[in-house]
Amino acid sequence: PFGLRSQYLAGGVDAGWTTWAPDGRFVSDYATESFAQNITPVFDYYMLLHSSPIAAGDEGDRDYATLNDTAIMARYFADLRTFFQRAAAAGPRTVVLHFEPDLWGFIQRRALFSDPALVPVKVGSTAFDGLDGLPDSAVGLARAIVSLRDRYGPNVLLAYHLSSWGTGQDILYLKPPLDTVELLAHGASAFYASLDASFDLVFAESSDRDAGFKVAEYGDRAAWWGEDDYARNVRFLATFARDTGKRIVLWQMPIGNTKMRAVNNTWGHYQDNHVEWLLDDPSRAHLRAYADAGVVGAIFGPGGSGATCACDALHDGVTDPSPINGNVARSFNADDDGGFFRARAAAYYAAGALELPHTPNAPAEVRAEPCLMPFDGMPRLCEGRRQRRR
Repeated sequence: PFGLRSQYLAGGVDAGWTTWAPDGRFVSDYATESFAQNITPVFDYYMLLHSSPIAAGDEGDRDYATLNDTAIMARYFADLRTFFQRAAAAGPRTVVLHFEPDLWGFIQRRALFSDPALVPVKVGSTAFDGLDGLPDSAVGLARAIVSLRDRYGPNVLLAYHLSSWGTGQDILYLKPPLDTVELLAHGASAFYASLDASFDLVFAESSDRDAGFKVAEYGDRAAWWGEDDYARNVRFLATFARDTGKRIVLWQMPIGNTKMRAVNNTWGHYQDNHVEWLLDDPSRAHLRAYADAGVVGAIFGPGGSGATCACDALHDGVTDPSPINGNVARSFNADDDGGFFRARAAAYYAAGALELPHTPNAPAEVRAEPCLMPFDGMPRLCEGRRQRRR
């Protein structure tokens, strides 16, 4: 009984998701289809990069160029308005907008004294209807998103993307002590508060590719997570949640595993250990640690082609190559991970979903079950998305 379904919206303001169906109906159709299956649709709104007026530079530089082009930003806000209108047309049930993955991390890295008011963004000067008077800064951008949602899509929950590397220190690679992790999280929460715009949820990813993928394709042997890495991640998220009072969704969690023969570190079949850490722990201690930290859900799935999918993305059917490192289990089905994710998710729900704890950060009446989900289809225009910049 998956609770969420995630889909990128991409392509840029002139040739993006609004062209995927007549009259921008892709969002309302996708939402209606999701509601029919009792699933909440999540849209990862990833439009700045593909709208950029420059082709050179890293993702942060290209986003920054977009943010400071008055004409493009006017069309960008129009595109965002269309999203809210189409989401509202599918209402009144809840739709989630995950706004611009990575963007706030890039802005935090660029902000002088971590003050987003000092990061220029064309907002009020675009003369876009309803945004007059908002400051031309990252603060104005955050307020504009909330204003457009309130006006055009009141059934939409807004998700802020939290990137630990936005602090200037990537805790996975630098492996700081826990007290330093807390200090970095306090900095991240202070930056969020300085936007002076209230988002409804926070999304936080562990990685956008399987560890085996990063080793093979990038030579990144530090991509594998160990027990201490999970402890640092939990501490960072718990501190941010406590500071801000916001609940967190783990997003774009890798699908790979080290158990199934199908996952042999070849294209589309790369190994990772996040599914095992969260869903193959009989004690549920790992999952409970995240729930206690303020995490309310987990979205599993890759951020680009070649990483492992809980589906037969490669159309190669049931695959059982020779074991490579003790991964001796035979495939349950044709999924590229050997069916491991589906099997562990089914076992999780069969045993009863973990009840979220009451915390000082949440109203006493809030009580829900965390949900798991597979990534729904490879985003059509994110095939060439680069490894996340740190």
